[in-house]
Amino acid sequence: MKKFLKKIIWTSFISFYFLQIEQVKSIVPYYYFPTITSLQKQSLYIGKNAYQLIYFGQYEDSLNLAKLALKINAKDEKLWLILAETQIANKQYKNALNSLNKAEEINPKISEIYFAKSNIYLKISQQKKAKSALEKGIKIEPNNHRAIFQLGNILLMEKNYLGAIKLFDKSLKIKPDFWQAINNQGLAYFEKDNISLSIKLFESAISIKENAEPLLGLASCVRINNTELAIQLAKKALAKDPKYVNYDYRKEQLWGEKLQASTEILLQNKQLKQDVILAKSKIIESS
Repeated sequence: MKKFLKKIIWTSFISFYFLQIEQVKSIVPYYYFPTITSLQKQSLYIGKNAYQLIYFGQYEDSLNLAKLALKINAKDEKLWLILAETQIANKQYKNALNSLNKAEEINPKISEIYFAKSNIYLKISQQKKAKSALEKGIKIEPNNHRAIFQLGNILLMEKNYLGAIKLFDKSLKIKPDFWQAINNQGLAYFEKDNISLSIKLFESAISIKENAEPLLGLASCVRINNTELAIQLAKKALAKDPKYVNYDYRKEQLWGEKLQASTEILLQNKQLKQDVILAKSKIIESS
């Protein structure tokens, strides 16, 4: 009988013990502590969202998201690059350069860091630094046709036309249908007084893409010998992109003084008067 009572007491005690454990479990909340890997993935996901917001014009939101991503993981150079892009979109150029320097400290072998730096230096009119940054990036990524093209553009700004033409050639060897490089060769050769070659280059660019720039460039080339064709081309160019009616806009597109002078004469033609007025009105409406 005693043995039986002991057995009952012991069983009751064990049952009570496990019941208490279950009760404790039901009261104490369960916390999930994320791993470093999951945090890194989450930060990169936030960073990508920040980058996408730039394309929707939500610049301030993109900047805030990029900063949040870096608070989670400040050791990822990709996130510093994304932050720099959001800072550029918000015109915070000095901050963007600092972010790119952080990215470079983490991994100096990423070409995008130097291409982004070059972009900023061009925006703040520091051509020498822009050129140096591009050259560093191209050493890492020698087959980047756009970077080589941009370096050619800097030489075009410096009026080093032969140097620019060589770089445009190099870019075209990598991507033969890169019409922008063909077009800019046309710009360079016009300043070298090789109008016949400029005509061929603008025509070649148009055959790839009928863009306003080579259309107006070609119109300016042929205006003396073929006025009718020049007017036809100019009308089409201004209809496609009215901004090309503006001298300063063409200058931003690296048009040289000789081509600018020829274009100004062309746009004063009476047959283009209404087209010029319409183009200027469209610019005012869009501003």
